[in-house]
Amino acid sequence: MATTQTSSDPRQISQYVRDKANRTRLSIESYYAQTLVQCAERDNRAKKLEKQMQEEGLSEVEKEERRRTHAAKETDFLRLRRTKLSVADFHSLKVIGRGAFGEVRLVQKVDTGHIYAMKILRKTEMLEKEQQGHVRAERDILSEADCEWVVTMYFSFQDHINLYLVMEFLPGGDMMTLLIKRDTLTEEETQFYISEAALAIQAIHNMNFIHRDIKPDNLLLDTRGHIKLSDFGLCTGLKKIHRTELYRNWPSQLPSDFVSKPFESKRIAETWKKNRRAFAYSTVGTPDYIAPEVFQPNGYTKSCDWWSLGVIMYEMLIGYPPFCSETPQETYRKVMNWQQTLIFPPEIPISADAKNAIKRFCCEADKRLGHNSGIEEVKQCSFFKRVNWEHIRELPAPIRVEVSGIADTRHFDDFPEADLSWPAELVKESTAKANFTPQDKGEFLDYTFARFKCLTQIMRYGDRITTAQQAVEPLQGSEASSSTHTVQSTPI
Repeated sequence: MATTQTSSDPRQISQYVRDKANRTRLSIESYYAQTLVQCAERDNRAKKLEKQMQEEGLSEVEKEERRRTHAAKETDFLRLRRTKLSVADFHSLKVIGRGAFGEVRLVQKVDTGHIYAMKILRKTEMLEKEQQGHVRAERDILSEADCEWVVTMYFSFQDHINLYLVMEFLPGGDMMTLLIKRDTLTEEETQFYISEAALAIQAIHNMNFIHRDIKPDNLLLDTRGHIKLSDFGLCTGLKKIHRTELYRNWPSQLPSDFVSKPFESKRIAETWKKNRRAFAYSTVGTPDYIAPEVFQPNGYTKSCDWWSLGVIMYEMLIGYPPFCSETPQETYRKVMNWQQTLIFPPEIPISADAKNAIKRFCCEADKRLGHNSGIEEVKQCSFFKRVNWEHIRELPAPIRVEVSGIADTRHFDDFPEADLSWPAELVKESTAKANFTPQDKGEFLDYTFARFKCLTQIMRYGDRITTAQQAVEPLQGSEASSSTHTVQSTPI
């Protein structure tokens, strides 16, 4: 007769109990922490409504009607938060980005027809690289950030394979694509984009975040050509390039026979552009934009983001980053020896003010432009003296973004071999409406998020409201017509 096998090792049983108790504790703490945050957000929305009605001078009858409408929205939002999202709630339209740990797809929500950019991250990769904290950081930052300089996240959810971040789709592409197309920008164009990037950096610094991965790939362009910042925390650490231990066995000193050859700048630019896409999609990446102190064990401050801005400014004016090389190892060595390698090629003349601004961004951390008082220091720099800082986002961008609708993907790479279908097991899981319980010991606990403003979101292109069907038809032709829905917009 079979007998039940039990462990005779009390330490093994004790460890199991401790692990289970710890997961339970984390679950309870997270639940109540989220509840407190949600209550505070609801109170803030109510106060904002009262203030707005007071400023508009509404009568008591009008105020009461507005309160009832707001209460109905809050009820709908509670219902929305309890709804379990899955991939089955979205049509997959196109792959618009790809990296070593996942991809970004253009998707359309089935019930509303809204168009989004969905970032999909594989859990196995996150766990293998021990990047749970960084993944959570991006989700938390995007859920907290709600300003014009940061890409808006509307939902986040998970299944047993992937993590999903559902964000606004910005059809203008990214600054990397623009730079590859244009080679160089004028000083007026550079002044505009660097100023907007500086305001975006200051916005996240005001929220006590350090981006640590400011680069052209993460500067997205909206339909009007204005900048929004993306990729918070996730890029930092996920790629080997951001892990200091990768560089421990790399020599940081330049060879004794190192001689700069600025007359070869055209060849350098051609090599850089040829390798740029490969660097962007690889696990190694490129350290071109990372401040030298980030690689060192002594720590770093918000100042590291201003260094990256100086490198981008150099690339806009010269055509390639100041420390670019054919290998990440050589680039790293140049970054660490920036005093000798930050050189301006004489055949590409730029103004003294532009050179001075770059040198003030790319210098010692404690002397760096922006280190002491942030954006106020940048505003005082002579290169930015003509910038209309207060109304810059209301002005037309110097380079017009050509888009035919809210689902136009012409400014993104094509991935014709991509399989747009969702894995059958994920669709089956969501269709069955099974209660998903993470089996990863709480690494991605309470990852789910929904933004209140998604209830009143209206899909706009220019000054007119565009239906999802109109937006997707240029992208998918007749195929889209049978699988899309007209936007049901809720009055704001």
